Formats: sequence, structure tokens, C-alpha cells
Amino acid sequence: MIFTQEHEELRRTVRNFVDREINPHVDQWEKEGRFPIHDIFKKAGDLGLLGISKPEKFGGMGLDYSYSIVAAEEFGTIHCGGIPMAIGVQTDMCTPALARFGSDELREEFLRPAIAGDMVGCIGVSEVGAGSDVAGLKTTARKDGDDYVINGSKMWITNSPSADFICLLANTSDDKPHVNKSLIVVPMNSPGISLSPHLDKLGMRSSETAQVFFDNVRVPQRNRIGHEGAGFMMQMLQFQEERLFGAANMIKGLEHCIDATIDYCKERKTFGAPLIDNQVIHFRMAELASEVEALRALVYQATELY
Repeated sequence: MIFTQEHEELRRTVRNFVDREINPHVDQWEKEGRFPIHDIFKKAGDLGLLGISKPEKFGGMGLDYSYSIVAAEEFGTIHCGGIPMAIGVQTDMCTPALARFGSDELREEFLRPAIAGDMVGCIGVSEVGAGSDVAGLKTTARKDGDDYVINGSKMWITNSPSADFICLLANTSDDKPHVNKSLIVVPMNSPGISLSPHLDKLGMRSSETAQVFFDNVRVPQRNRIGHEGAGFMMQMLQFQEERLFGAANMIKGLEHCIDATIDYCKERKTFGAPLIDNQVIHFRMAELASEVEALRALVYQATELY
């Protein structure tokens, strides 16, 4: 993949944003178990960082996905995992299907403010009994007049405690598992939605995560993305961007781990000499750096194919 000057300018914009607005506060936000997501997202939205490959018609930059990967890689310079994950949920998990298949009315109502940073989104796929097995989810959305009535629950939903909407995958018929699902945009302030307490996680602590419950939640059928029954296919397409973001986002973090280990090995002395003087440590650091470089090459190749 060949990077242009425009790619490098975007890379510098993201890095400056991270250094100025995020990294000075990471330790505090990790301790608190949350970060000011609306404030950070609004600042990112003002820089255009939440709609890089989204349609210009709704406030995005309209660039190809290689630019999104550059941003994802630079968000990996954030000194924690929770904040870049929250950003990735907004840009590459809960909005790709909306941007690609949503009606103009739906995109105006939810995509434009998500790109601007005025709304926070989350993605509702995983359940207690269905995560990787997307076809096995149990949440239902049954038709009642012009509405869907939603019942069920979603588990491990990143951003949900502060979200304004959820891109929900639910069963809208009793057909076969791969053709009975639809993606529906549901405002999080809808009557009947409740959340568990914010999950106290081992890692990703600054990322708010909770279980979301739906008890006869009513939403207009016009909030469905695309055709009824096409939700499984759309979610598989969304997963492509989600996985690419996740892989690219890890690269700089892994490099940071290696650099931090090298610094420690320079300072730590055993038998009167720094650890770094041991040849086997040089070998191991070189091996790890090579693995990260192989990951970078794989991510770039996958991005080109996408």
C-alpha cells in the first residue's frame, strides 16, 4: 500500500490530537473507569476523524478505506486500549451499515451527528449466549403496526452507558437464522431500555461497557437499515471494517510495548551489566519487532483487498 502526502497529513492530525487531548489524561480516566466520551468525540468530529470514509453528503470526508486504516493505526498511540476501542465502535462498528445501506432520512438523523461527534453510538450484536455465533442471537423485533417491538438483551456493549443510539441486530421473523435478522437503529432513550451497572473490567477500563435490556421497546420500522432479513449479511460486512480497525489499532501499541521493554532492559542490571547486553534479549526483541512488521504488512494487504 502506497501512502500519499494526504495520508501523512491525516496521520499527523490524529497523532497531534492524541498527544494533546487524550494521552495527558489517560491514567486518570483508566482509574475512573470512564472518559468524557461526548467531549472527546466532539473534538474528534470537529477534525473530521469520525467520518473519514463516510459519504460527504452526510458530513464525512468520502475517502477510501486506506485513510481510515492510517487513522486507526495512529489511534494506537493512545496509552490505553479503551479509548481507541470506543472510537472504533463509533467509526467502524455501529455506522458502516448505516452509511452504506441506510435511508437518507435515517442517515440524516443518526449518521450525520455521529460523524460530527454530536451523538455517540454503540453496536448491539453480542448476547450472553451468542457472540461469535451471530446466527444464534435471541433478541426479537416483532412488527406491530408501523413499529417494531423489541425484547431481549445484549451483552458487553461498548459505549452503551453514554450512547445516544444502538445499531441493533435482532430477529424480525421466524425464518432461517441467516435470513431472519435485521439491523435497526434504536435511540437509547427509548422507553423500555435499561442497562446493567457499568462492568468493572480487568482491562479497557476507560471504555464504558454494560449489558443492555429491551422490554417492549417500540421503534418505527423506518429505523430499519436496508431490507428486512438482510441484517446478518450487513453485519458480516460491518465485521470486515471492525476487524481491520482492530488489527491496525494494535500495531503502534505493540511497538510501544517492545520499546518500553527495551528501555527497561537498558535500566535493569544483573551481574553488573544491563539486561540489554544479553544477546538473547536482542534476538527476542528483533523477533517480536518482525512479528509486528508482519502484522502491519498483513493489515495493509487486507486493506488493499477491501
